[in-house]
Amino acid sequence: MAKPKVLSSRLEISQQRRLERMARRLGRTPSETGALLIEEGLRRAEFAFIDFRDSPSGRQAYIQGSTLAVWEVIWIARGYHDQVEETAAHLEMSPLKVRAALNYAAAFPEEIDHAIQEHEACDFQSLAQMAPQAEMFPPLTGPDKKK
Repeated sequence: MAKPKVLSSRLEISQQRRLERMARRLGRTPSETGALLIEEGLRRAEFAFIDFRDSPSGRQAYIQGSTLAVWEVIWIARGYHDQVEETAAHLEMSPLKVRAALNYAAAFPEEIDHAIQEHEACDFQSLAQMAPQAEMFPPLTGPDKKK
């Protein structure tokens, strides 16, 4: 990996304060946060329908106009052997947005694979540690699946 280069930029006082607030919230330095925001901006420009948001797992790539992170779309798509139309129908999403998720995942496979591995490692016990109000419901019974 190449050594990072220092890039100077001029910020308005209000921009500097906002950057510092975001850095505190993310637990990073203003310099690290600035680099993160530049990287996210570049990815937004390079990949259609991609946005970045805070999540309980940190900053993640999301599909614009949806509540789904890219890794979630990919996780579903893998169940359909990356078939765009079938995945789009399952998610009730535009095939263009599914294709956008697949394109992003192809460019950043480690990021997506890591998020999927984290998801698959989550079980009820680890969820209950984070959300003590979580309850385990028994499976539905009977021929019509109602109790």
